[in-house]
Amino acid sequence: QVQLVESGGGLVQVGESLRFICAASGNIFSGNVMGWYRQAPGKERTFVGSITDTGAINLRDSGKGRFTISRDRDTMYLQMNNLQPGDTALYYCNWRPLPFNGEHDYWGQGTQVTVSS
Repeated sequence: QVQLVESGGGLVQVGESLRFICAASGNIFSGNVMGWYRQAPGKERTFVGSITDTGAINLRDSGKGRFTISRDRDTMYLQMNNLQPGDTALYYCNWRPLPFNGEHDYWGQGTQVTVSS
């Protein structure tokens, strides 16, 4: 089992910034990827970005130039700048082994971001 604890959500104004933190603990083994996903009201959960334990980053186009993902061992960070109303969502942290075969898929409890105009 892998436990994920997220923090950093909140209510912000357009153009402001937030920093998310996701701390993983438990049965963590090397060869893994941590990622951020988000789910807006009434919509499906979508990929935001990810980073492997070797530092390889994959970031969705909508976040490029505004979002930065980083990682320090088993803690992952998401710096979000210039937030827009379209970024309003519940943000989830995810941990998976690599290669991923559908097993050992762990999720955090989610942290809410609301961007007010």
